[in-house]
Amino acid sequence: MAVTASLNIAEARQRARARLPRGLFEYIDRGTEDETGIATSKTALDGLVFKPRVLVDVSKRDATTRLFGVSQPMPLVVAPTAVAGLVWYDGEVELAKAAAAVGIPFCVSTQSITSIERIAGESGARLWFQLYVWRSRERTRELVRRAERAGAEALVLTVDTAVTPNREYNIRNGFGIPIKPSLRAGLDCLAHPRWFAGVFAKYLRNGGVPTYAHYPDEFRTALGRVAVGDEIGLAQDVGWDDVRSLRDDWKGKLILKGVLRADDAEKAAELGVDGIVVSNHGARNLDHAIHPARCLADIADRVGDRVTVLADSGVRRGSHVAGYLGLGAQGVLLGRAVLYGLATDGAAGAQAVLEMVRRELLTTMGFLGAPTVADILGTVERPG
Repeated sequence: MAVTASLNIAEARQRARARLPRGLFEYIDRGTEDETGIATSKTALDGLVFKPRVLVDVSKRDATTRLFGVSQPMPLVVAPTAVAGLVWYDGEVELAKAAAAVGIPFCVSTQSITSIERIAGESGARLWFQLYVWRSRERTRELVRRAERAGAEALVLTVDTAVTPNREYNIRNGFGIPIKPSLRAGLDCLAHPRWFAGVFAKYLRNGGVPTYAHYPDEFRTALGRVAVGDEIGLAQDVGWDDVRSLRDDWKGKLILKGVLRADDAEKAAELGVDGIVVSNHGARNLDHAIHPARCLADIADRVGDRVTVLADSGVRRGSHVAGYLGLGAQGVLLGRAVLYGLATDGAAGAQAVLEMVRRELLTTMGFLGAPTVADILGTVERPG
């Protein structure tokens, strides 16, 4: 039976919270350390001020936009999120189906528990692939070639995760990725029987505890633990030479995700990168990192004529999307918001969230006197 659609993302979040084990919900919902960045994110986006135009014909508002030369019905992309397949059974495939249904790309995570090959084969979605660089550059190149063979249109290099974030709540609640069996985590799962029966038990019946699908076979075990060694550990020495190498090897669009400084954006443009995502990783990595709303306009001014500028982090309303677009972004990535919908009703729930954001964006455009997405630019007061 289909779930009644949530009226807004806050309501979708509460439904996801009720359905998911606490550890899993906190993994997708919370920030890092003291979570100052989570509070800052809400303040930054809610504090954006619009300067609407009046007496403009907005009877035929259109959210269609072009990203990297491709027309799509709305200026959104489903962001890469690790282990979305634990939020709903086959969650990555479901997210991709939702993206395909509304005509936008889905970005597959390196840490997906479903392979990009299977996602491509079962969803019909336009796929991007998010890349973490491993210590073994050869292993990394093999993964990039795999994404290319699977038909990924864009490679999204995450550049803001040089070290593992300090997410203390995951230690407290007993949740870990990869899955680490513990009494606390087990009791947490059993306290949420709908999730346990509909997700985890299904995996147990159909092959066992899931693990990272893009890691080489020799680094995975039947219990879902990844034996991360020197070869596929997170590289801490990623530099501009890696960007140059990827630019030489990757024939599709190359995007850097996690740029927060204009000088870094200019360097990326000089190296021939096609796009950047102005992002603080949803306040999940470095607490107190500047929010994208505070630096986006400056970055767009500096490189917007050379690269496609995207933004993400903290979006809860269509008006937040409009805020990013008004500050110079050409598109916006949605992560947590879509996961909330996924948690309650799979692909249908995720699609409902995407369509909700589109409706809210169109409403905001009407009040802004912006018939098209391009008309939003200039209707947002730049943060001081």
